[in-house]
Amino acid sequence: MTLAYMPGFGNDFETESLPGALPQGQNSPQKCNYGLYAEQLSGSPFTAPRGTNERSWLYRMRPSVRHTRRFSSHDLPHWKTAPHIVPHGMPLGQLRWSPIPLPQEPTDFLAGLRTMATAGDVYTQVGMAAHAYAFNADMVDDHFFNADAELMIVPQLGGIRVATELGVMEVEPLEICVVPRGMIFKVSRMGGVTEARGYVCENYGAKFTLPNRGPIGANCLANPRDFKTPVAAWEEKETPCRVIVKWCGAFHATEIGHSPLDVIAWHGNYAPYKYDLNTFSPVGAILFDHPDPSIFTVLTAPSGEEGTANIDFVIFPPRWMVAEHTFRPPWYHRNIMSEFMGLIHGRYDAKEEGFTPGGMSLHNMMLPHGPDLMGFEKASNVELKPVKLEDTMAFMFETRFPQQLTQYAASLETLQDNYIDCWEGLDRKFDGTPGVK
Repeated sequence: MTLAYMPGFGNDFETESLPGALPQGQNSPQKCNYGLYAEQLSGSPFTAPRGTNERSWLYRMRPSVRHTRRFSSHDLPHWKTAPHIVPHGMPLGQLRWSPIPLPQEPTDFLAGLRTMATAGDVYTQVGMAAHAYAFNADMVDDHFFNADAELMIVPQLGGIRVATELGVMEVEPLEICVVPRGMIFKVSRMGGVTEARGYVCENYGAKFTLPNRGPIGANCLANPRDFKTPVAAWEEKETPCRVIVKWCGAFHATEIGHSPLDVIAWHGNYAPYKYDLNTFSPVGAILFDHPDPSIFTVLTAPSGEEGTANIDFVIFPPRWMVAEHTFRPPWYHRNIMSEFMGLIHGRYDAKEEGFTPGGMSLHNMMLPHGPDLMGFEKASNVELKPVKLEDTMAFMFETRFPQQLTQYAASLETLQDNYIDCWEGLDRKFDGTPGVK
């Protein structure tokens, strides 16, 4: 079955899976067609400015009050929420991990999610958490919603099918999807996929939006038409199901007798979406010097301080390298922002070895980082001719807040204890003789 999507970012969409299910000219008629219930899902306060006001009207088989009964506590011990500071004993430093192990026992998306770092404070709706996931079983009767945050899912191995209240998305490696705060969904593997692995950014703060382009103008970077929102679809299931809820860092479960994915039609601008990273149109230096990595920002979650993001989602895609008399990889730097990085595919140009697809690194605020010794020597001595950087896709979850390591991340067997050694050999080359380089 080929899924259908509607193009555009932040659009006001309308879609119905049965003809006439969507009321015309009003939101809440006295009686809806097909015996449906009208319900609003708000992603912003009612009085938010028009540019940030988000809501969708859903027309569903049952109102969502019927999708919760009495709650009981639920345990997802590897999913942590900020503020989360634990005495793991890991000293401060630059950190890197090889991919997390794939599960041996049947494990679904929720059980297979592992928090690597948290930042900010979920109670005041600022900050984020960076997670990795690995699973080999589908969420069949289980459904989930996150009252704390919107979720960005970044597959690295194996495509996933994300069924939400508002429709279904199929998301493969080199694509991402975003599920809004409070929206019910479940995750399964796409056909033929046995194991899936990837990354998740949990955004406690203002929702992801497109960054301002400034002098770049109206085009390039992530273009709005390349974002795809699913059309209405429902799950026909009148058998026992469970809804799991994350609320202020704790998990709760409720048993119901039907699927909560029962929306027949909807309209509005509070909706899930997917994006193909291959459609990102990079811009960069065409004469000299390497621009700031912010030029590769796909989505940003703004903070109250202009130009200082709660989260930036940045990618490093295939691109031409043409700058003259320039050190072309990212330069050595220290940063007020904290950078959680992952590699989806290929090789990252600043690291010659040790950073593999599925791997991760964490460079916290003001800790220096940059190319390893081999990368430095290669870039310093290579012939500077136009070169296309191909077969690569790395990304970064960057935040204004320090990212606190979890116990899981600190004790993970794939933690590379020798990561710091990649800069060994970057010794003093200074020669005070005039004219010597």
